[in-house]
Amino acid sequence: MKNKWKISFFVLLGIVALTLGVLFFMITAPADDMAYRQGQLDEKKESVKLQVKTNKSDMNKVLNHYLEEESKAGSIDYRVALGEEVELYGTMPLFSENVNMKMTFEPKALKNGDLVLRQKNISVGSLNLPVSYVLKMVMNNYNLPEFVYIQPNEEMVYISLQKLKLKGDVKVRADRFDLQKDNISFTLQVPAKTEFKR
Repeated sequence: MKNKWKISFFVLLGIVALTLGVLFFMITAPADDMAYRQGQLDEKKESVKLQVKTNKSDMNKVLNHYLEEESKAGSIDYRVALGEEVELYGTMPLFSENVNMKMTFEPKALKNGDLVLRQKNISVGSLNLPVSYVLKMVMNNYNLPEFVYIQPNEEMVYISLQKLKLKGDVKVRADRFDLQKDNISFTLQVPAKTEFKR
């Protein structure tokens, strides 16, 4: 009878010791490893999507800042303003003189996140010139960013936001670009790969 109590006592003591050992191990294990083992962190997630909503006024400030920086580098000598449409102001060489130019475009966000600007109105001094001719002149005389493509025959400008290079490998896509309703929204894709230290 005494032996049965001894055996029961040591079995119980062993169970308590084992339980305390497991608890001690779990408490002292690094949090990274525990989260990794439990599948709480996604090691494969490489980016986070952030939604950005803005308006014409704020977008004008961003555009003007960008153009000011580019003009300091000597690569841009025109300005863009957002009103009811996208307005482009500048000068272009014509008959050995620079004449003032104003072009207006209707913007549209594409499903792939790029932007298309379809030409609406144009004025070059007091001349009435074909749109395709003026767009060719702009393409040949302005040092445009590498993500901007002028397509004179289609009378439009294609802005490939997929090719826009931002700091930190951030990518941007246009979701809405509705100037009539003052509703402009973008998605920023920010790299966020999780790394585990072992």
